[in-house]
Amino acid sequence: MTTEIIATEAGDARITWHPAPQARFVLAVSHGAGGGIEARDLQALAHVLPQHDVTVALVEQPWRVAGKKMAPAPKTLDVGWYGIWPALTKLGLPVISGGRSAGARVACRTATELGAHGVLALSFPLHPPGRPERSRAGELLGSGVPTLVVQGGNDPFGKPEEFPDGDFRLVEVPYADHGFATPKRAEITQDRAVAMVTDAVVEWTGSLG
Repeated sequence: MTTEIIATEAGDARITWHPAPQARFVLAVSHGAGGGIEARDLQALAHVLPQHDVTVALVEQPWRVAGKKMAPAPKTLDVGWYGIWPALTKLGLPVISGGRSAGARVACRTATELGAHGVLALSFPLHPPGRPERSRAGELLGSGVPTLVVQGGNDPFGKPEEFPDGDFRLVEVPYADHGFATPKRAEITQDRAVAMVTDAVVEWTGSLG
């Protein structure tokens, strides 16, 4: 594991690399608006994916590196993502653009222009809680590249059945909320819920040419 600081027009971002010995892809994933790369799903991906020939780059957006508590406007998040992209491509490998929640929105919005090999959308915030009329489906449907959505069955930002039909794959993690946390009385354990996330990503990356 190595860490580097990348200067962007939105401020300094940080990449924590988890290299695979014989990598086929780089999976770059960023955090949401309410947390950092310590999120359970991001840490699990960083642990598991390198065993399947995928180097994982955990990306901390400039606002997080600067110690701010609130994420900036979406356009500023996109500026930060554009700024770190050259560092992600320096290995000469195809880069899968990804993130959780707000980070997933960034990946979808920028994928085509950056030439991403695919998009991984973890807990895509289809709408604000209780506001289904404020749909962000257009961002997801407009990614323009192979896209995997992994969504908790009880995510208040959009349950799996609320998603429109489209050219993307959706995997549900039953009982899980926006952070893939499961209730104690759920029929699956917390560890199993996280494993369902990593299993889905391993299978999907294995299917990409």
